[in-house]
Amino acid sequence: MDSTTSVNALTIVFAALCVFAIAYRFYGLFLAQKVLNINAERATPAVRFADGKDYVATDKYVLFGHHFAAIAAAGPLLGPVLAAQFGYMPGLLWILIGCVLAGGVHDMVVLFCSVRHRGRSLAYIASKEIDPTTGFVASWAVLSILILTLAGLSIAVVNAMHDSLWSTYTVAATIPIAVIMGLYMQIWRKGDVRGATLIGVVLLFLCILSGPWVAAHPEYFGWLNIDRKTMSILIPIYGFFASVLPVWLLLLPRDYLSTFLKIGTIGALALGIAFVMPDFHMPAFTDFVKGGGPIVGGPVIPFIFITIACGALSGFHATIGTGTTPKMIGNERDVLFVGYGAMLMEGFVAVMALVAACVLVPADYFAINAPVEKFQALGMAVQELPRLEAEVQESLMGRPGGSVSLAVGMAHIFSQIPFMEHLMAYWYHFAIMFEAVFILTAVDAGTRVGRFFLQEMAAKVWPKFGDKNWWPGIIITSFVFTGSWGYLVYSGDIGSIWPLFGICNQLLASVTLLIGTTVILRLNKTQYAWVTGVPGIFMTIITFWAGIWLVLNQYLPAQQYLLATLSVLVMVLMLFVIAGTLRRWAVLLGIRTTTRDAWGNEVKALVEE
Repeated sequence: MDSTTSVNALTIVFAALCVFAIAYRFYGLFLAQKVLNINAERATPAVRFADGKDYVATDKYVLFGHHFAAIAAAGPLLGPVLAAQFGYMPGLLWILIGCVLAGGVHDMVVLFCSVRHRGRSLAYIASKEIDPTTGFVASWAVLSILILTLAGLSIAVVNAMHDSLWSTYTVAATIPIAVIMGLYMQIWRKGDVRGATLIGVVLLFLCILSGPWVAAHPEYFGWLNIDRKTMSILIPIYGFFASVLPVWLLLLPRDYLSTFLKIGTIGALALGIAFVMPDFHMPAFTDFVKGGGPIVGGPVIPFIFITIACGALSGFHATIGTGTTPKMIGNERDVLFVGYGAMLMEGFVAVMALVAACVLVPADYFAINAPVEKFQALGMAVQELPRLEAEVQESLMGRPGGSVSLAVGMAHIFSQIPFMEHLMAYWYHFAIMFEAVFILTAVDAGTRVGRFFLQEMAAKVWPKFGDKNWWPGIIITSFVFTGSWGYLVYSGDIGSIWPLFGICNQLLASVTLLIGTTVILRLNKTQYAWVTGVPGIFMTIITFWAGIWLVLNQYLPAQQYLLATLSVLVMVLMLFVIAGTLRRWAVLLGIRTTTRDAWGNEVKALVEE
């Protein structure tokens, strides 16, 4: 293991805050004003097509809560933890640079595009901005990625909640609390966001405080001690209702409420770091940057970009940015705050996760995250792990995936605050519950987005499915989509294809950036096309590099022919979309004249919005 000068975690946190604040103030405004020409006078889909179910003009702070909760799933929590294998520097640099120049741009541009296209999906945007065939291929690619994503996320929730009274109670309690908030804001005191927020925060706080008491009384609450198989059924059932019910009743207030828990916990962790001021034990770079690591087998380039995933750039965000969120943007100027701002917040979460991993002793970090046999091959000896296991009252060694080491790191920091030395077990279980809530909010929004996708696709065969108010269509598409990822969750046969999801996710992000470049070119903003074109082309090269490496060095040697086939198939589909996009670029760059759109803007071509 390489040696390095000790770095204080507080320095990293402060530097990240400064970078993100400056980026929002200057680069975010540049994107909004110069590149996209955001127009607050244009009526958004939420206003034009208001239906009280999906198209609902929403307060920007509430919508920020929903959007952040929906996009911030396992990626920003677990990706940076796993990437710490390479040392803290590669992950930190990519989170800071990637969020500002790639992830934030990706999320803001795709949200803008969807708002300009009636809040419709990425596939619909591709069909209008490029050509119908490209849009058709993109729809199948996005649908496949959504199913893989939601199955993987749901399994993470199941693993965190099953056979745990405390976690199940706290997560489940957010559902009735959200319904109360939704009824309050929509019916009892329409538009009273502050009152609903006060009710929700107070009830959530009481719920968290009562968690240990509930766990200590199984004679009353034993029915919440749910086994894995039953939990694997309940999670898809929840996803179905979150997809079918009006967005204001369950999904929106629950995601908004969850954001208080998410941001509150991350804020508390930042304050804990400021008070404790722990040093990094992980070096800036480890020997595993060359490859052969016990957690991530590939070299730091290209795998740092794939492993960090949602912490810096994520294609899954495009499904939310063209799904639920654009149907609730009340004013076009909110695209900056919701799109770019939420991604920067997610980047800060990723930095916090990286810090929580790097304050652990490297031997303990690897003992938790690496399979037992691989850790033994490292020749390392654990140091503080036996004491940590005793304090959290759990077995920690050989628990790969990132969630356990993140919880241990967070609990380790919190427990060093005066008067909290004996609360290590409380903080550990609270962190596990926090991770489950974090991930589940992406599951409910993703399921609703999947239903939108299926309705759009089915409408091409049976136009009635295109009617968003037709209840049979809503129920059928929700059932089919939820059943697809729910089956994978119940069977549990998804863990081996998680790397495949990582490749698909970043490929989707790359393609989304290239589609965004197409829109910028059409809007006669050729001089600004680099803002999406450069990160899009860069990530396309990086992701194909990682995909080919996985096929040749992992899937084929291990005789995982199905995964190799799926990897190649997804890359071929994405190549088709990329080829269509490049052809459209050539056409747009060849246009020397402009025409005025309905708002008097000079554009290269008119596209039906």
